[in-house]
Amino acid sequence: MDVLETDLTGVLMFRPAPHRDDRGFFSRTYDDTVAERWGIVRADFVQDSQSRSRHGVLRGLHGRSSGGEAKIVRCAHGSAFVAIVDARPESPTLGRHVSLTLDDEDMVSVYVPRRMLVGFQVTGEVADMCYSIDRPHVAEEGLAVRHDDPDLGITWPMPPSELSDRDRNAPSWAEFLHSLDIGPARR
Repeated sequence: MDVLETDLTGVLMFRPAPHRDDRGFFSRTYDDTVAERWGIVRADFVQDSQSRSRHGVLRGLHGRSSGGEAKIVRCAHGSAFVAIVDARPESPTLGRHVSLTLDDEDMVSVYVPRRMLVGFQVTGEVADMCYSIDRPHVAEEGLAVRHDDPDLGITWPMPPSELSDRDRNAPSWAEFLHSLDIGPARR
């Protein structure tokens, strides 16, 4: 399993080497030995979740208050464009993002540190997204920022076919930063 660093410190891509033959494939989706070299300990993850969405559905940008949550995300079936935004107030890359494709062909997983925002849009017919998170889910701690905020400059693959009310009415990046009490000079 290869590990690739991204332009955002701490966001890592784990690329497995699936074994394929006439029957299909077998792939390791997580490896403690590899992850621990990067400071990631599987025992720190307390909850796994999965979502299924149709073509064009966009979910995000989502995060969590109270220190955030670290997560490992992968696409078990289908394909999705994923955007990760640095929302760490102390980070020199605050407001920058990385985007990547997760799919069931490459089987890449991405590790997202705490206090990041994540969104995805389904680019295939359907996508099953799997998440391991390091804290139990608490709905009241959920954060959202507009996926199409021009200050973030994320180029999504297509206009969303569906958005939740939460995502449609999410605050702007500037409003989000104001809620963190980050002055204009840091925006």
